[in-house]
Amino acid sequence: RNPNFLSDAAQAKDDAAHLVITRRKNSFLMMNRYPYSVGHLMVAPYRKTAELSSLGENEVQELWTLAVHAQRLLQLTMKAQGFNLGLNLGRAAGAGVDDHLHLHIVPRWTGDTNFMPVLGRTRLLSEGLQTLYEKLMDAQSRLAS
Repeated sequence: RNPNFLSDAAQAKDDAAHLVITRRKNSFLMMNRYPYSVGHLMVAPYRKTAELSSLGENEVQELWTLAVHAQRLLQLTMKAQGFNLGLNLGRAAGAGVDDHLHLHIVPRWTGDTNFMPVLGRTRLLSEGLQTLYEKLMDAQSRLAS
């Protein structure tokens, strides 16, 4: 795993190669290459920071606006029935990348696997990342029209 994948994605010109779905002025939405479950997305500020308190109001607002956008995309493409949203701030809290905060958006369905045991395990995923990326991009273009 690349420990700088968030910074790399923030600066990337090829969004598809980095699984970036949406870019805004201060933050971006991307797929998680190592998801807890199918459809696991993340929102991160472009600015590399580990501290939630260091974010400006515009960055905080954009993180949550993109989280809402992610929910819409996952409802359209995967018929998600619920969501777990969360920040793991610091290594002690389980942050895989502890120097660049990011908000997780994990879709859920009635009767699916409990979220917490999934965190510690690797799972086989039923849908390829590239296929899902294309579906999410298609849903995003339909939302925009």
